[in-house]
Amino acid sequence: MATEIERKFLVNGGSWKQGVTGERVRQAYLSTDKQRVVRVRVIDDRAWLTVKGQTQGISRLEFEYQIPADDADEMLRLLCHQPIIDKTRYRVRHGDHTWEIDEFHGANDGLVIAEIELQTENEPFERPEWLGEEVSSDHRYFNSSLTSHPFSDW
Repeated sequence: MATEIERKFLVNGGSWKQGVTGERVRQAYLSTDKQRVVRVRVIDDRAWLTVKGQTQGISRLEFEYQIPADDADEMLRLLCHQPIIDKTRYRVRHGDHTWEIDEFHGANDGLVIAEIELQTENEPFERPEWLGEEVSSDHRYFNSSLTSHPFSDW
């Protein structure tokens, strides 16, 4: 069993972007049920199917499997809820952790979220100066929610 422990924050300013390159991510959802979320993600010519359980605090079950990219493209096009989430993901090292920063495009343009994965819910971490308000418990910021309620509609 795999458990994801993740905190999410809004990002202030652009100083985090200096010297980093990102990769384009396309993802969409086969299921956005609160009990289980099933996601298809494509990055370049690689793809994954991910199943996540219901969030409990900042933790939830997560199972991820690599799948053929052609299958994923077909699922994105024919089976997944639309629209597709389009974002650029950057990885920024700060202290002992690597932050994943997602800069959203399309209907979620203007939204920038930083995520940190932890080993325990109470694990300490250094806060970068660009880190803003924590939104870990705000379901509006879940990627699965941004499909049906994009940032531009708030």
